[in-house]
Amino acid sequence: MGSRAAFLLFLLALGAFAVWPWVFPSAEPLRTLAVYGFSILGEVMQEGIFPAFQEEWKAKTGESIEFVSSFAASGTVTNQVILGVPAQVMILSLELDALRLVDAGVVPGPTWKDLPFGGVLNRTPFIIMVREGNPRRVTDFADLAQPGIGIVHPDPLTSGGAQWAILAEYGSVLFSGGDEAQAEEQLLGIWRNVVAQAGSARAARTQFETGFGDALITYEQEAVYDLGRGRLTAEIVYPRSTILSEHIVVVVDDNISSDDRAVVAAFIDYLWSDAAQRIFVEHGFRSVNEALNAGQPAFGSIEFPFTVEDLGGWQAARAEIVEAVWKDHVLATIQP
Repeated sequence: MGSRAAFLLFLLALGAFAVWPWVFPSAEPLRTLAVYGFSILGEVMQEGIFPAFQEEWKAKTGESIEFVSSFAASGTVTNQVILGVPAQVMILSLELDALRLVDAGVVPGPTWKDLPFGGVLNRTPFIIMVREGNPRRVTDFADLAQPGIGIVHPDPLTSGGAQWAILAEYGSVLFSGGDEAQAEEQLLGIWRNVVAQAGSARAARTQFETGFGDALITYEQEAVYDLGRGRLTAEIVYPRSTILSEHIVVVVDDNISSDDRAVVAAFIDYLWSDAAQRIFVEHGFRSVNEALNAGQPAFGSIEFPFTVEDLGGWQAARAEIVEAVWKDHVLATIQP
């Protein structure tokens, strides 16, 4: 064989080697996990939790994992799964949406109660985001009830964050020394000043950033994470009293094949590991492991924090505050 022919064969062999992985892909095992969550989880899951778990699972088993995920308003992703979207793991803004899954027969009961911390994955208090320099001198929820303040708020019909916000606006009075009449008065004053609503907490944040309103009531995480990265021109105001929202993990067992049970169980265990909880803290969420929260100096202090359990639990709070006070009294007053 001449040198020219040998050189051509070498080039053909080199080309075949280069394209071989694309023409004949590896038979490496690949698993797919479907994870759906509420709106503000998108970045921490896609940038932090998913890659870290993929690396850990690959090191243990040699298998690669692909995540299929969707992040939107908590009520929206709940509706999607009720309609048949095959999510295997859900992370919801509030337990009420998890209870809707039970009512719809998607899960057989409050199975999340058997998970660590009763299914609570992380927390974040509700705060007030204001324009740089705080030109309206907002210091607490009471200031948002004053005439002339424009408030951006997520929509309680779709957003779990909006319902947490209502409990924060109402309960802050009760847990700082006021009574129910004063709490309702503050809630009414705040909602008289709502100038824009959006379907999720993330969408409400977008409205605020595009110039709507003087203040936004939202998750602390929304502000802490982006302020720390120079992606937000705004300031955080910590109310004297506010609610700590708690976010629930639900495993949809009917959507998990026998082949995938081990990897789903490993992913659930990973979510409450110190490694994962540190990732949540880095992204502005408060860990259920209080000792890890010292790793985030941007977390502000709250004099009188409270939880939904302090209000009797979600079912009572929904009936007595969101429905009876906000919907039947406040909303009926401002939208007769």
